[in-house]
Amino acid sequence: MANQDYVSRTPAKNKKKPRNGKRAAKNANVLTLKTKLASLILVILIGAFSYGLWSLKTDPSTKTPLAESVKTVPAQKAINKSTALPEPPKEKWTYVKNLASKEIEVGEYKVVEKGPYKMQCGSFRTQKQAETLKARIAFTGLEAQVKSVTGKSGLWHKVFLGPYPRKRLAEKDKHKLKRNNINYCQIWLWR
Repeated sequence: MANQDYVSRTPAKNKKKPRNGKRAAKNANVLTLKTKLASLILVILIGAFSYGLWSLKTDPSTKTPLAESVKTVPAQKAINKSTALPEPPKEKWTYVKNLASKEIEVGEYKVVEKGPYKMQCGSFRTQKQAETLKARIAFTGLEAQVKSVTGKSGLWHKVFLGPYPRKRLAEKDKHKLKRNNINYCQIWLWR
């Protein structure tokens, strides 16, 4: 198929011509008449609004300060005693007095620590994998240990941290390791 050059072609002329030239002129006059009427109404509304603002500004009743009107209100209430508020009732609650003389009983209890804790971060078949995790933990600022244990399924190299005297200290280090993308650490009692 041959390429067509659309740029060099001249645009097609509008074949529809109005039958009567008077209709087009009449429609143009109507549009201008509508816009003239809308603009006249807008000017009248703006003028009325600005006159209203000016009349509020120059009206003497709007110039009285607010403080004077507040001062006159209590004087009128003093004259009309029948609408005055009654005295507040006497307080029948004794909560405030009881609170001053109240004694609190404190129960004695003892927190029992279960023992030292350790945090295990991995268990590997090869020593090299365990040493790699130990190095990653060392980059976070913590010191890990590797212990080789023979179990039912063979030799395992466990990477752990501790001992921690309280579980809260172990949790603190666990969150530090999570922030450094070392996950899956478990906290257990030291055995």
